[in-house]
Amino acid sequence: MSTPEISMKLTDPLHQIAQATAGFNFAMQPREMGLVTSVSTGIATVSGLPNVGFEELLQFRNGLFGIAYNLDEDEVGVILFGKDSLIRAGDEVERTYRVMDIPVGDALIGRVIDPLGQPLDTKGKMSFEKRLPIERPAHAIMDRSPVSVPLQTGIKVIDALIPIGRGQRELIVGDRQTGKTAIAIDAILNQYDKNVICIYCAIGQRASAIAKVIANLQAKGAMEYTVVMVAEGNEAPGISYIAPYAATSIAEYFMEEGRDVLIVYDDLTHHARAYRELSLLLRRPPGREAFPGDIFYIHSRLLERATHLSEELKGGSITALPIIETEAQNISAYIPTNLISITDGQIYLSPKLFELGMLPAVDVGKSVSRVGGKAQLASYEAIAKLKLEFAQFEELETFARFGTRLDENTRKTITHGKRIRECLKQEELQQLTASEQIWILLSLKEGLLDKIPVDKIKEAENTLLKNNALFPVEIQKRIFENKKLSPEDSKAILKIAKELLAEFQEEPDKDSN
Repeated sequence: MSTPEISMKLTDPLHQIAQATAGFNFAMQPREMGLVTSVSTGIATVSGLPNVGFEELLQFRNGLFGIAYNLDEDEVGVILFGKDSLIRAGDEVERTYRVMDIPVGDALIGRVIDPLGQPLDTKGKMSFEKRLPIERPAHAIMDRSPVSVPLQTGIKVIDALIPIGRGQRELIVGDRQTGKTAIAIDAILNQYDKNVICIYCAIGQRASAIAKVIANLQAKGAMEYTVVMVAEGNEAPGISYIAPYAATSIAEYFMEEGRDVLIVYDDLTHHARAYRELSLLLRRPPGREAFPGDIFYIHSRLLERATHLSEELKGGSITALPIIETEAQNISAYIPTNLISITDGQIYLSPKLFELGMLPAVDVGKSVSRVGGKAQLASYEAIAKLKLEFAQFEELETFARFGTRLDENTRKTITHGKRIRECLKQEELQQLTASEQIWILLSLKEGLLDKIPVDKIKEAENTLLKNNALFPVEIQKRIFENKKLSPEDSKAILKIAKELLAEFQEEPDKDSN
């Protein structure tokens, strides 16, 4: 072949196309497409996807995603993860052949994200190590270890009387505006320098309330070890529905790396309502209070993922603090009773105590920890009788209101109980270390505060805290090493406390009791 002929062949468009496509494989790949038949608030009905799987991720136009939830014979009910106004009847829908997942990794720490894994802060694009499905089976019983390590919240009434252990699920329950979120945030702030990763999952909350929480976390340096996941109240109900599952998958990543995690669901009332809305729109049969029959299951499969793994699986843990809102103090309503039966105890916040200024408004009588006592720091044994003494006081105080003539022992019990109640008060965002709590509560138990007027108890408590440097260092070390206080340790602590409280010691008037 002559040179002109070779040159013409090289410049021939067909020859160039043949060369460019020589390495490509043109094997046919099927794509299963469907059509939107109807759109409602937060859901869509799709036809033409006979092989779609349950909870499979589907893609609509404009990048909108949803999961297949109702698998009927002729159509599929889809929960949308975005504005339903972006799609209309007749739009194409494509299978993705995968389930909904979330990016996980250390790069998420300090970030604010949505349940789809998109950043909501101003720190730019996120990097991640891998993606995990938001729905994962809970670890088997044989993979778990008993709850044995305390998780200190920095709140006296909880750490001393209703302790929480790492790997426990402790419900925070109470009426609206009684301080439920404040307790959860205090618990997160108290994990500073304790090697605990925290995840705050806001479900259906107001944007202003979420902004306040984030501001508090940033001001106290807690964002250095915290991931915040936000599903605002004005988002599609599907976003609120997947939020706690996505947050738990992030927590499981850290747990499986051998780390301890604290996760807060704020709150599961909104989660249950979002699921009820979706179920009714999908025409699922309603049950009690119009909730679908599997409402218990959606929360149990979520909270069962919180556990303490065995040492063979690196020994990580997830401690869950789900929050639930009651109406008119009705803890026997459907959703609260479901969650009480799933969790390992509850912290009940009373609106009556809140109105009286007893903050945090924890009702000790209705609150319980079914696990944490075994995980409580051993030094708290020195003040173990406080809960019983406080319960006796509350019982006797009711009778005293009737003007009943009281004997000397009863008067002492009431006097002591009022000091317990005053000492259990604590300001928001003011966490106390274990040694500070022991100092105050041991002084209280041994009666050093009984001769101080009630209106000076707070001042006396602050005096102890200001002089915390006087607390014996070797005893403080034993407290953090989870060792019991010996009688000599208690005497040494009380001797210093007695000297510091001497200026407040006086016989109180009858009216101040």
